[in-house]
Amino acid sequence: MPAKHYLNDNYGIRSWLLTKDHKRIAILYLFSITVFFFIGGLFAALIRLHLLTPNGELFQADTYNRLFTMHGVNMIFFFLIPSVPAVIGNFLIPIMVGTKDLAFPKINLLSWYLYIGGATFSLIAMVSGGVDTGWTFYAPFSSGYSRSPVIAMAVGIIIVGFSSIFTGLNFIVTVHRMRAPGMTWGRLPLFVWANYAASLIMILGTPVIAITLILLALERGFHIGIFDPKLGGDPVLFQHMFWFYSHPAVYIMILPGMGVISEIVTCFSRKRAFGYSFIAFSSIAIAVFGFVVWAHHMFVAGISVYSALVFSLLSYAVAIPSAVKVFNWTATMYKGSVKMDTPMLYAMAFIGLFTIGGLTGLFLAALGLDIHIHDTYFVVAHFHYVIGQAGRTDYVHRLQSDVLPSVHSGLSGDAAALLGVSFRVPGAERAFKRGRFGAGRGIHSAAALFPVVVEVWRDRG
Repeated sequence: MPAKHYLNDNYGIRSWLLTKDHKRIAILYLFSITVFFFIGGLFAALIRLHLLTPNGELFQADTYNRLFTMHGVNMIFFFLIPSVPAVIGNFLIPIMVGTKDLAFPKINLLSWYLYIGGATFSLIAMVSGGVDTGWTFYAPFSSGYSRSPVIAMAVGIIIVGFSSIFTGLNFIVTVHRMRAPGMTWGRLPLFVWANYAASLIMILGTPVIAITLILLALERGFHIGIFDPKLGGDPVLFQHMFWFYSHPAVYIMILPGMGVISEIVTCFSRKRAFGYSFIAFSSIAIAVFGFVVWAHHMFVAGISVYSALVFSLLSYAVAIPSAVKVFNWTATMYKGSVKMDTPMLYAMAFIGLFTIGGLTGLFLAALGLDIHIHDTYFVVAHFHYVIGQAGRTDYVHRLQSDVLPSVHSGLSGDAAALLGVSFRVPGAERAFKRGRFGAGRGIHSAAALFPVVVEVWRDRG
């Protein structure tokens, strides 16, 4: 590293708060997002403490609703969606394409300030008692019946959405217009391809969730009949609009992480990526398919059986480009000179966890089976394997290597990677089992609603 670099070029808080350096903005995002990672983790810990016993004796039902809502909102909108693009993407994309900075440095800084503004509204909602609607904000409960600060949280998510749009816009323009001479599309690093695909979703999908939440706030504030059937609205319309963004948002969370894994696997296998073009175009395919599978979240919402059948088939199709990545990562490692350093252990953990999560997603795409396991712990386990475990693996690895390099290196880093996986797998396996027996998610006391679950809960084998 040169004597003068992005960390010591200028000193003082002002130099950081007004910086237009993409690397410094990435560091600002790193610390901001990490705060919400720990807040969301605190809510998760309280949820698990409450559920240590089948009767759930730590919190009342309303408090429990607020806890799992705030856990979901914080982790999804304020941690998972911005974590890899805003931190690692901001830092590496200009370097990887051969330019000094992103196309719009001032907009890049503005996107961080928008994130902080949206996060402030979220914190206001939390200290005001928290939201009790679930992270999906389903109407008409959220638009007319909840007494929690729904509008404050909705405003925060809308503002953070604009931060996401500006980040995606910056990435796309940078990749199109600022590549170094000779950096053709066929030579772009796979991490850039993955973030490019995620940026397309940010720009095309995020305005939909903003419009949805604005309509929700209008109905809540002015009793306009949009989603509430008592006012002439349609609650299923809310689900269509919400999931049209929120399922593609899953790929905003996971695609950049897949890009990280592509780079780590090729680096530590000491081989060129097997099937480079297939890995690159599978990222674009995932982004495209992500916009046409939203209604698999609504198989029990009263939609047409024929449309549900189409969405079921499309949901199976989206597994194909994801499988292409897993197969090509494995083929890259095959007969490679694999170096089992800590990053490679994290990458292999990602591949294993993502494979389990992806395969269980096929169960949820099955129209008949989904009716049985919809809204159960099976869905929770599937999501946390794919996003909460595999996606978080990327971020924790990056956080350890950047902020705690001495802890991350050597035996301690290896132990962190291996222990992380060993603790995740048994807990999620029991969640799959509970979901298979019909244990509903978001239930504060499993014993009261599903007596059979008590026996499963006690079954440690």
